[in-house]
Amino acid sequence: MSAVSREERLSKMENEAKTSSVSNSGQESLDRLLPSVSTGLSPRKRTTSQCKSEPPLLRTSKRTIYTAGRPPWYNEHGAQSKEAFVIGLCGGSASGKTTVARKIIEALDVPWVVLLSMDSFYKVLSPEQQTLAASNDYNFDHPDAFDFDLLTHTLRKLKQGKSVKIPVYDFTTHGRQKEWKTVYGASVIIFEGIMSFADKKLLQLLDMKIFVDTDSDIRLVRRLRRDITDRGRDIEGVIKQYNKFVKPAFEQYIEPTMRLADIVVPRGGGNMVAIDLIVQHVHSQLEERKLRWDMAALASAHQAQPLPQTLSVLESTPQVRGMHTIIRNKETSRDEFIFYSKRLMRLLIERALSFLPSQAHVVQTPQGEDYEGRTFHGKRITGVSILRAGETMEPALRAVCKDVRIGKILIQTNQDTGEPELHYLRLPKDISEDHVILMDCTVSTGAAAMMAVRVLLDHDVQEDKILLVSLLMAEMGVHSVAYAFPQVKIITTAVDKKVNDLFHIIPGIGNFGDRYFGTDAPPDWSDEEMDEPSC
Repeated sequence: MSAVSREERLSKMENEAKTSSVSNSGQESLDRLLPSVSTGLSPRKRTTSQCKSEPPLLRTSKRTIYTAGRPPWYNEHGAQSKEAFVIGLCGGSASGKTTVARKIIEALDVPWVVLLSMDSFYKVLSPEQQTLAASNDYNFDHPDAFDFDLLTHTLRKLKQGKSVKIPVYDFTTHGRQKEWKTVYGASVIIFEGIMSFADKKLLQLLDMKIFVDTDSDIRLVRRLRRDITDRGRDIEGVIKQYNKFVKPAFEQYIEPTMRLADIVVPRGGGNMVAIDLIVQHVHSQLEERKLRWDMAALASAHQAQPLPQTLSVLESTPQVRGMHTIIRNKETSRDEFIFYSKRLMRLLIERALSFLPSQAHVVQTPQGEDYEGRTFHGKRITGVSILRAGETMEPALRAVCKDVRIGKILIQTNQDTGEPELHYLRLPKDISEDHVILMDCTVSTGAAAMMAVRVLLDHDVQEDKILLVSLLMAEMGVHSVAYAFPQVKIITTAVDKKVNDLFHIIPGIGNFGDRYFGTDAPPDWSDEEMDEPSC
């Protein structure tokens, strides 16, 4: 197409949009210029780079992709065993990168996916730059407009499976919002943006590079529709910005990076042949990286080893043994089971608190005399319960720790693979500097506890600030946790020596959650198998 004919088409589109009304008629005129592509997904309407109010999910025609069912991402040492597969999507503005990303996610049909947009990483503008942006005279399509240091740091942490905080960029005010969005690592990360291939450090983090190639006229019309309808811009400003910055930047910085791509996708989200090929390759890569969780090997790894020094067992007084006698008895009524379990929990929590750091503190008594006591030496205490049974320990913690913050983790066993899976996660903000009391009523293999500790570490909680408390543990579980995380303090009221072939603690206590909540255990219940929380 000649430059003259293209300019004529741009002029025609501008005149058509000017004569249309600002509302519906303008939207319809722009829609008529776009080819009809049925994506099966709702159109993206947003004024910010990330929507804080929505959970990290993607609803597709097949399923809801959510932070659910994540298998282990660490080995028996508790260390990162595999990195996420990172797909980089590059292309011009409004080329359909997000649509392609969502199509890939839907076709992959895996539960843990993170979609990271480069739009979130625009730099904070100075007052002078804000003025230029308001008059469409600031170049948002130049590499200098992006915070590549923060972007590279964020993507690297995500690839390692850790949690990150992502800025929320407001396109109407050209600034970052105060609240940032927390995102957790995943099996697959799709990173999309106009400058995805513009930085060497970023390129090194990408396992697969895809360039979305869409006709420039189509991209212009999409940009007009998006910026006018979703971002409150006027048509003169959009076209001015396109001619002055967007088009030159594409030709200078974006189009040349097409040669770096492993796959070029013409026509964007409508090219299902290309998307199917991409999905096949990603599936093969995920299969190669898959961790085989060998529970039998975990069970036999620490046989005949002495119990670790990080373990503290509540003194077996007649009172403690008497309460164990009651709650272990299969004939004990539910009311008595709950009552004596709560007594043990209170003693257990009090014992756990004695391992928190303290410092000397002098106060003055009502008699006017000094008393040299102790006070907690730390920022905060946070309790995290492993649902569902661990939730029963929260009242005991709240009873002795005023205003304690509580987080929750749901981990379930996949009956097909035998692997623990992370299904739900809610942690308090800024937990990284807290001392965390991790609560679970029974620990047999240690699989769920190991995953929960790994989650805390991924959220930058220090290992030596984690205390794992449990009413009853098997030696296997104690060894597994202590071997993987040697700085985690383990506190329990009793340790049983064995687990059977079904990984039940022997002699054990039965399924604690079912006995406490009055529900029936399935035939293949596990001491560490958690059900959905009852909210």
